[in-house]
Amino acid sequence: MDRILIGKGEQPVELLARYGNRHGLIAGATGTGKTISLMVLAEGFSRMGVPVLMADVKGDVSGMAQAGVTTEKIRQRVAGIGIEGYVNEANAVMFWDVFGHAGHPVRTTISEMGPSLLGRILEISDTQAGVFEIAFKLADDQGLLLLDMDDLRALLTFIADNRKEVSTKYGLVSTQSVAAIQRALLTLQREGGEALFGEPALELNDLLRTDLSGRGIINILVADQLVLKPRLYSSFLLWLLSELYENLPEVGDLDKPRLVFFFDEAHLLFDDAPPVLRQRVEQVVRIIRSKGVGVYFCSQFPDDVPNEILGQLGNRIQHALRAYTPRDQKAVKTAAQTFVANPKLNVAEVISQLGVGEALVSTLQEKGIPMPVERTIMSPPRCRMGAITPEERAAVRARSPVGGKYDAPVNRESAYEILNRRTLEKKTGEAEPNRSGADEQSQGGGRLSDFLWGTTRRQGMVETMAKQAARTVGSQLGRQILRGLLGGILGGSRRR
Repeated sequence: MDRILIGKGEQPVELLARYGNRHGLIAGATGTGKTISLMVLAEGFSRMGVPVLMADVKGDVSGMAQAGVTTEKIRQRVAGIGIEGYVNEANAVMFWDVFGHAGHPVRTTISEMGPSLLGRILEISDTQAGVFEIAFKLADDQGLLLLDMDDLRALLTFIADNRKEVSTKYGLVSTQSVAAIQRALLTLQREGGEALFGEPALELNDLLRTDLSGRGIINILVADQLVLKPRLYSSFLLWLLSELYENLPEVGDLDKPRLVFFFDEAHLLFDDAPPVLRQRVEQVVRIIRSKGVGVYFCSQFPDDVPNEILGQLGNRIQHALRAYTPRDQKAVKTAAQTFVANPKLNVAEVISQLGVGEALVSTLQEKGIPMPVERTIMSPPRCRMGAITPEERAAVRARSPVGGKYDAPVNRESAYEILNRRTLEKKTGEAEPNRSGADEQSQGGGRLSDFLWGTTRRQGMVETMAKQAARTVGSQLGRQILRGLLGGILGGSRRR
């Protein structure tokens, strides 16, 4: 199988597998059929052996785990499009959930997330972001593993308690900035974001699985609650995309993608994003194609995606837009201008006339040339078009091959335990009687430094332990703790 039948216009409209990594856009007003188009593409990629990662922001994508029911209306559509071998069937699905309620927990570490992206989630100021950078640099220098929020809070407390020493070595740190970051962490914790950080951290290879029949696993991120926290939702998906970018090898153009990533509610990624972030996202989208990953943005309006990124999206599915407001009229004009013209269609007029299950489609054909836009009757998915029950979800989760790996959290020694131990040792040392005035004067400064920053031997032990943690440590600049994409491309250290 080397193509996906999307639907039928004047001729069958297909997406060729070898151009699936050239990215795409699915746009349209609410209720016009975007989710059905997502399902059709996801099923098509899965049947050709390509794993899929997609967010379920409304709950109805979960139906992909169950077989659908063929109604008379579906039979007529299948016959009209000419779909051969159409049968209702379930897909190989794994559910993931940042909060761990409706799917396997998805975790990363504080170090892997990095200060830039985590600062965006916390919505801290530029001054506070500077303090955040100092905190991560101090952790790097001291070999302190930042795995969960307890580690980060302990590090910030340590910085506040030793503000003068830290300011002398790294730059001015104010207690007000540290307190503001602590309050932001408390807010994130109250919203449930604490569940995102910890171990076992997600391994990307578990998103690249196929089942025993060779079909690609469809990884569904349960996001009905996550999307209510837009910064957390967009930053998490951006982290996932960046991890793929950082870790997958260059493969060039393949016969089919290695993974297809659907980014629903894409406008949340770019809302209030600084120009430098947009520029780096554009770079990632452009380059990740050569690593065999296709990225498909889904949103209501095509202009939700910046022009620099919109120009990278070769496969387009545009559902109906209603030109009720000036914004709608602008969106209709933008959508019409992004398609290769078809002399038989007035795209600007047709967009507002499309019915549910219809779309304007243009995909890359032979030699990567986009086809003229076609008014297309979309294919129906073979799975259930609607949400599954909690019992059905539990059954799917129980069959998952990774449940035993991720469902139980792990809490190993990291910054929280190390800093608490240093504090205890410092208090114990202060309680000991002075042995001699000379010893006190000659060794006191060194002893205080050892308690604050750790002895050379203790630092070496921490660094050795960190080196064994392959997910968070690399070779750049000695044994610095590594971070994910945004920490790297926005100025932090970068994994090699």
